[in-house]
Amino acid sequence: MEYSDLIHEIILEHLRKRLSREYKEIGINRTGEQKAEYKGHYPDMILGNHGMVLALLEVETAESISEKEGERWKVLSDLGVKLILMVPKDLKVKATELLWAKGLMGKASMGTYEISVHMP
Repeated sequence: MEYSDLIHEIILEHLRKRLSREYKEIGINRTGEQKAEYKGHYPDMILGNHGMVLALLEVETAESISEKEGERWKVLSDLGVKLILMVPKDLKVKATELLWAKGLMGKASMGTYEISVHMP
């Protein structure tokens, strides 16, 4: 497993645990999987309650933020539910610029993550 895939999986699992209090129905598509589908698309996470999909979530890594991924964000944001992007903290500016360039700033919410290790 590549380093970026490992980070992607760690963040997905962390978010699943954290969001399970707010959303009772969480579908996850891990790297290379297509298990949870919404309108023919397979975002990283589908969040819902009571049979209704409320949000789609994409976890991005340093390697995945690109023009091509921006096009994917555009498609997902047009599906009629909230789009949440989780990006590395130090790449928030790059992701924000990409959102503006694609005309998505009002259609997507962005959260950040960073991994820190504290040694005694």
